[in-house]
Amino acid sequence: MEEEYIAGKHSVTEALRAGRSINKIWIADGAQKNLVQPVVTEAREKGIVIQYVDKRKLDSFVPGVQHQGIIAQAAPYAYAEVEDILAAAEAKGEAPFILLLDEIEDPHNLGSILRTADCTGVHGVVIPKRRSASITATVSKTSAGAVEYVPVARVTNLGQTIDRLKEQGVWVVGTDVNTDSNLYQADVFTGPVAIVIGNEGKGMGRLIREKCDVLVKLPMQGQINSLNASVAAGVIMYEVLRRRQSLG
Repeated sequence: MEEEYIAGKHSVTEALRAGRSINKIWIADGAQKNLVQPVVTEAREKGIVIQYVDKRKLDSFVPGVQHQGIIAQAAPYAYAEVEDILAAAEAKGEAPFILLLDEIEDPHNLGSILRTADCTGVHGVVIPKRRSASITATVSKTSAGAVEYVPVARVTNLGQTIDRLKEQGVWVVGTDVNTDSNLYQADVFTGPVAIVIGNEGKGMGRLIREKCDVLVKLPMQGQINSLNASVAAGVIMYEVLRRRQSLG
């Protein structure tokens, strides 16, 4: 399996702190000292090789990613199992709070969703293996390192995963602009819950929609009848957090 690149100060720092297996760190010649010094210090303490190279070499490793002059070569991202996510919730004594992403294709959206998931206490995120963004340098950078703390499971069949979660008492909530039930009226967020976020353009697939226990929509007042997928996911995650905190 190929190694992967982690780019940017926050992403590399969090990977180091989380104990991710890192083989080497490249730093651009002339990179801002105050930016790279904390990474250099931590890497040296862990005995990780640091190499100073021309910035163009770093650009070639992660085309189009703002790497800030720091890139780490890490072991491949270790995906979790859905069972690990449920076990993490149980270990915390909390009702499972899971996100199911139905073909989110934009790595920036996936990274943003992971960042908010970390902030709102999501126990894990599930993505399908096909037609979905996977964990890349762009996702890691956009998540500001949250990818190291929020378990992500990749599954072959999202529908079968939903069936398994339902068997274990998890309530599956889909987001759909064409339903009557308003997010703020739904009373399903304090127990075990999995929120389904659909594809950026098409929304949820028909089979996935049919498997949901309940569908909710975000109230809309403007002229544009949709939100960016990561923004919509963020609104829902914070509503779940608010409901759970209000219970004490």
